[in-house]
Amino acid sequence: MRSRYSAFALGLRRYLLETWHETTRPKELELDAQMRWLGLVILATRAGGATATRGVVEFEAHYSLGQDRDSQREVSSFVREDGAWFYVDAL
Repeated sequence: MRSRYSAFALGLRRYLLETWHETTRPKELELDAQMRWLGLVILATRAGGATATRGVVEFEAHYSLGQDRDSQREVSSFVREDGAWFYVDAL
């Protein structure tokens, strides 16, 4: 989750697509160049331990867009395959 947040903050479109599970991955991803990510707060996690194959993360990501500040709150599901975590979808 943290690496994907960092990728959004840095505009790393390729990394975001590579860490998106193939069953739900969009063909293209456009990022808003005006959006500035200001911080990530992990609110809760379920599963996702050292031997888990699935995990859920609830987070709030703060951002600014022009003069406005807001946040995105989401519960995201992840799956681990061959030792790597992939974002699946928002619950």
